[in-house]
Amino acid sequence: MTTNPNTDSYENPGLSFLETVLYQMPEAHARISGAPNFSSISGIVRFYTVRNGILVNAEIYGLPSGTNPCAPYIHGFHIHEGESCTGTDTEPFANAGTHFNPHSCQHPEHAGDMPPLFASNGFAWMLYYTERFSLSEIIGRTVIIHENPDDFHTQPSGNSGAMIACGVITNSKQ
Repeated sequence: MTTNPNTDSYENPGLSFLETVLYQMPEAHARISGAPNFSSISGIVRFYTVRNGILVNAEIYGLPSGTNPCAPYIHGFHIHEGESCTGTDTEPFANAGTHFNPHSCQHPEHAGDMPPLFASNGFAWMLYYTERFSLSEIIGRTVIIHENPDDFHTQPSGNSGAMIACGVITNSKQ
């Protein structure tokens, strides 16, 4: 790989972010599993420290998706404050808690609010940069995928519906 001095990674963060995802191990990750009614969902969410923030890379399989091209399946995607994906028969991920919100902000300014996942034939892939949290703040917390899209205004959590998949964020370098 050659370096072009006119497009170094400081001037071209997109290139730097792609190189990070392609060539570095994530510093943290969450293995995603679906709720009993959504057992086909699986995947991984990876977290990388870059610049002054975090790159979040989601790779999710088995999401509900439909055949209507005008009504794609969009899923709320958040970091929750809980430390476990356990729950009850009626609420499989009840112990995942609510959105990670250390500064008591209104929704959608919670630190754990992330862009939605768009399912295409059950698959979603996303790369997202944020300065809303650090790795030390989120390791041990949960990543949740919701059944519905986040409306980005309903309090306290965007009316995104049931938690259909969950993973605990763990340190990848231990």
